[in-house]
Amino acid sequence: MLALLHTSPVHVPVFDALRDEHHPGLELRHVVVEELLERARAAGPGAVADDVRRRVREAADGGARAVLCTCSTIGDLAERAADGVGVPVLRVDRPMAGAAVAAGPRVVVLAALESTLGPTAALVRDEAARAGRSVEVRTAVVRGAWERFEAGDTAEYVRRVADAADAVTGADVIVLAQASMAPAERLTTTAVPVLSSPRPGLAAGAAAAGLR
Repeated sequence: MLALLHTSPVHVPVFDALRDEHHPGLELRHVVVEELLERARAAGPGAVADDVRRRVREAADGGARAVLCTCSTIGDLAERAADGVGVPVLRVDRPMAGAAVAAGPRVVVLAALESTLGPTAALVRDEAARAGRSVEVRTAVVRGAWERFEAGDTAEYVRRVADAADAVTGADVIVLAQASMAPAERLTTTAVPVLSSPRPGLAAGAAAAGLR
C-alpha cells in the first residue's frame, strides 16, 4: 500500500485516475490535511515540521510500504521525516525536477502560490547538483490563479496557468510546481516542454513501495 499525504482533497481523484490508468492493483491510502499548507503559508514550512513527521510516521505504522507527499511546499519536510520511519518517503515533484534538469539548463518554475517557488527552485538546483549539471532557475507566480482555485473555478485556474506557460520565453523547460497545475500541461501551445508532477511522482511512489 502507498500512502499519499495531500494538503487538498482535489488531489485524491487525480491520483486515483493515474493509478487506474498506469498502476492497476496499486492500493492507495489518501491522507488529506489541508491545515498543513495553511499553516506553512502563514508561518513558514518549519511551523509544521513536527506535524508532517507525525503524519508520515502514522502512515508507516498503518501499513504503508512508502509515503508520497503531493504538496510541494512541505515536500522537503516529508523527505526529511523519513529518518527512523522504516519506509521510503518521497516528494511528488522530485522526478519532475530531475526531468527538468535533463531537459536543459534554463528552467522556469511556475506556481500559483508564492510559498511553493522557493522549495521547488531549491529542488531543481538539488537535482542539478546530483546530476553534475549547472542550471539557471527563474520563478514566477501565476497571478490570480490561486484565487480561482480556492473559489473552485478549476477551469479558469488551469487556463491561467496554461496562458502563463505559453508566455514564457528564454527557457529550455517549464516546471509546473504544484500538482494541482497538472491539467494545464494539456492546454499549453508553447514549443517548450512543460512538466508536471503527478504522473512521474506516482510512478516513483509505486516503485518505492515495490508495487509497479
